[in-house]
Amino acid sequence: MSLISVETDAIEDHADLWRAPSLPYRWVIWNTTEGPTVFDRDINCPVYVDDEATLREVVRRMRAAGVPESDDYPGRPCA
Repeated sequence: MSLISVETDAIEDHADLWRAPSLPYRWVIWNTTEGPTVFDRDINCPVYVDDEATLREVVRRMRAAGVPESDDYPGRPCA
């Protein structure tokens, strides 16, 4: 398996983050001090993407799909 194929598979593993968004949006891009991350509003926490290059591509695709983006905490208050 080639490196390009492995990278593509890793990116496609996160395809639900930018495809067919539900309303209200389940996933948003949260711009933290460490950089953009994906936030899951259903489970009220960030989504772990284990590779920086994959995260950049996932966020790029989310932006291209019109997924909302926030500089503020996009989830519910934590108890």
